[in-house]
Formats: sequence, structure tokens, C-alpha cells
Amino acid sequence: MVVINKLCLVVALAAVLAVSGCSRQQSDWQKTRTANTTDAYELFLKKYPTGEFTAQAQARVKELYEERDWQKARDTDTLEGYQAFLKQYPEGKWTEEARIRVENFTLASAPSNTPPPGAQTPPETSPPQPILKKAAPAPKPAPKTAASNTPAAQGTRAAQGTRAAPKSSGAYAIQLGAFKSGADAANKRWTKLEKEYPKLLAGLSPKVSPKKGGSGTLYRLQVASLSEARAGSICKTLKAHSQGCILIHP
Repeated sequence: MVVINKLCLVVALAAVLAVSGCSRQQSDWQKTRTANTTDAYELFLKKYPTGEFTAQAQARVKELYEERDWQKARDTDTLEGYQAFLKQYPEGKWTEEARIRVENFTLASAPSNTPPPGAQTPPETSPPQPILKKAAPAPKPAPKTAASNTPAAQGTRAAQGTRAAPKSSGAYAIQLGAFKSGADAANKRWTKLEKEYPKLLAGLSPKVSPKKGGSGTLYRLQVASLSEARAGSICKTLKAHSQGCILIHP
């Protein structure tokens, strides 16, 4: 009987200690969450390497370290900084944004007066200027004959006017990004830029132009039908804020 009583006492004492331990751990967890620092979570994990809140503490420590390193990468704002971040966090909260910034740095390093690969105008479409210069004196002999007012002559002049289109104010384009991850990344980039620069990009309609290459398909975010002045102004403003932009000549 005495043995049974002792066993009951031991069991009861163990139960009390267990409840007390759980209560202490829960209290420490609440304090750790209130502090919300890497030091606080690491101290909690050291004290409770296995427990009810261990997994949550480990996940939060990882999030805090990623946020700290992302802030460092943003503060330095360099290609190397973002590449180092991606190497350390290949899958995380800020991974996609870091990839976009790496791609934009690569884009921004390209000469602003050189169209991106695949965006150059084919040589055969560029000769209209010499033709227009030779055709300019044509109206001079008009007083000598009434033939200049015939429908055929009017059609010729209309055709010449059409050839002058490449010089129009809407012949320029800009490229705002080039993404290997897909068209969705290009569309997300436009949405972000449009929110950050609403006045600068007001009234513009972007397009995603895919281009296949040796390393895969590159999805280029472009805006066409711009005047030379506006295209240049947009690129100048974006580059001043470390945003990629290439001017595409007609």
C-alpha cells in the first residue's frame, strides 16, 4: 500500500512538473514573440530545442535573417549585392524581386543608344531618307504641265508621304526589362513600375516580346509608338532611379 502511494505521488509530481514546464515554455514563447528579434528567438531555441513552439521559432528566425539581408542588399543597391542575396536565399519572400533587380541591372548596363538584340531595324527598311531627298524637288516642274494634278501624280505624292512615317513622332520605343523567368515576370514588372511612376508612364500600353536564344527564351518588356523626346525622358528618369531602360531607335 505504501509503495502504491509513493507511485501515485511520483506520477502526480511528474504531472505537476509537466504542466509547470508547459506553462513556463508558453510564457517564454509569448515574451520571445513580443521581442521579435533574432537574438530572442535563438535564445528560445537554445532553451527549448524541441517543443511545441520550436518549429515556429525556427521559421521566424529564418524570416528575420532574410529581411535583414534583403535590407542590406537594397541599401547597397548593386548587382553583386543582389546576386549574393539570391545565392543565399534561392527560394524566399524577396527572391523574385531580387531576380528582377539583377535582370534590370544587366539591362541598364547596355548602351542606351543601341537597340537590344533582335530589336534592330533590318537594313533594307532604312533607305527611305535618300529617296525622299531626291524626290523633294519634284514639285518644281509642276507649272509646266497639268499632269502634276492628275490622280496618278497625287497617288505618287501620297506614297511619298507614307514613306516619311518612320520620321514621325511615334516611331521610337523603349525596353524596360528582359526576363528569363517568363511573361508573368514582365507583366509584374510593368505593374510595379506603373505604381511607382504613374505620371511618367501615364497612357502607355506595354507589350511582352519573346525572343528565343541559345540560353532559352527572353521575355522583353517594351513600349512602342513613342516620340523621341518622351522615350528619352522616360529612360533618363528611370536610369536616375537605377531602373533599366533602353531606347530603341526606329
